[in-house]
Amino acid sequence: MHHIFDAHAHYDDAWFDADRDEVLTALPEKGVCGVVNNAVDLDSAARVIALAERYDHCYAAVGFHPENLESLPDDYLDRVAALTRHPKVVAVGETGLDYHWDIPKPLQQRVFREQIDLSLDLRMPIVVHDREAHGDVFDLLRLRRPKALVHCFSGSVELAREAVRLGCYISLGGVVTFKNARHSLEVASDIPLDRLLLETDAPYMAPVPFRGKRCDSSMIIYAAEKIAALRRIGVQELLDITAENARTFFGIE
Repeated sequence: MHHIFDAHAHYDDAWFDADRDEVLTALPEKGVCGVVNNAVDLDSAARVIALAERYDHCYAAVGFHPENLESLPDDYLDRVAALTRHPKVVAVGETGLDYHWDIPKPLQQRVFREQIDLSLDLRMPIVVHDREAHGDVFDLLRLRRPKALVHCFSGSVELAREAVRLGCYISLGGVVTFKNARHSLEVASDIPLDRLLLETDAPYMAPVPFRGKRCDSSMIIYAAEKIAALRRIGVQELLDITAENARTFFGIE
């Protein structure tokens, strides 16, 4: 298989410290044509930009994740905006809301709202993290209407349809191979194909049969096989469609 585009990964993660260059260098040989590495704060933003500079098939998204707000600089928004000027930065993110952890919700909401507004000011897409926070995430998406990718989508079919009505894209990954993946499978079966992207969230969320192990972009094929079977299309056709969708969403020529 070829034309694999991983819309969401974290190759700057420490899990890749021992063999990062080896893994990233090998990806094109395994059919991977593109990877968007997502920052979670300013330090990781510098790292994902460095990876984008080193590897032709890598791109970067820069922003603050809701789990990384403990030492948020007062001027964080200006610094993120400056980083977006790099030619291989293709989105603001990842940002969003995460109510699984005990992080002050008003702070999360303010930072998410500010990064949405930044993406609108810059006319850039935004990558959205939504964990146990569907109501508040979608309230802000409805209010601001950014060009958004809801990554690792975990909501219902009804919420996915709402996302599509708002102009959002949705990315799915290894979760569709899990035994308890009913919602993800329903979404994968229902979403218009022109709004679907594939992702790994590498090094996390490895698909069956690799659960609990380190994930890399070549493993997208397992999710692609599952979704293609649901949609009754060929795996390569799905890979071609989702790669083109990724280029369209991120503005990659």
